[in-house]
Amino acid sequence: MRIDGFDWDDGNWPKCAKHGLSKAQIESVFDGELDIFDDPFDSDEHRFRAIGRDGQGQHIFIVFCIRELRGLELLRPISARYMHAREIRHYEQQKA
Repeated sequence: MRIDGFDWDDGNWPKCAKHGLSKAQIESVFDGELDIFDDPFDSDEHRFRAIGRDGQGQHIFIVFCIRELRGLELLRPISARYMHAREIRHYEQQKA
């Protein structure tokens, strides 16, 4: 998956920010090791789920899509939040 940058605007940023995350934190998740899955919910566009860690090592859950804009492939975060302890335990058990 080629990513040329991130697509932030007034539609997606407030939804991500309400969970206490910064743009830099969300973007940093994609710099490290992460797992990406198809999002099972119906939508007009293909969505993905990502689970990874931010620069401080905190587990982050992100729903995103890829949009082409002016010839660039941009990752558009739709929702992002810290993972709960129970989710982290489940995720780590699945990876083991």
